[in-house]
Amino acid sequence: MAADDDREPTWTFLTNHAHVMNCIAEDPDSRLRDIALRVGITERGAQSIVSDLEAGGYLTRTKIGRRNRYEVHPDLPLRHPIERDHQVGELLGLLGIAPAAKAPATKAPATKASATKAPATKAPATKAPATKAPATKARRAKGSAAEGSASKGAKKQQ
Repeated sequence: MAADDDREPTWTFLTNHAHVMNCIAEDPDSRLRDIALRVGITERGAQSIVSDLEAGGYLTRTKIGRRNRYEVHPDLPLRHPIERDHQVGELLGLLGIAPAAKAPATKAPATKASATKAPATKAPATKAPATKAPATKARRAKGSAAEGSASKGAKKQQ
């Protein structure tokens, strides 16, 4: 029987949706890449599951800069008719996970330098005067050759 314990399980008691919800409840700032690796699915699969959970109202996604922060709604009922009288929070509690409390969005802490400076104001946009593009080596060489042939022609006419 020890050989059977070494193999990957062919099925689990929880779905991938439950696994993703579990990961997000543990770390609301998780990246989809990290969730996918942990659950054992593709990043696209994790994205699809997060979209399902969000559409069902089980998650809220908040964009913070380039990252997402997720909030689990533990008071909602489980979806299957057999478990409908139980809430998501109960399942997470059985797994030893208390959903993270909603943290207020914070800005980066002010440094001494930024605290003493006056706020930057945006100057009105003005057009810069048009400048002549600098000649490139190819243009210079071409121009020199043209000037040289023109001066030869001018000498012949004289």
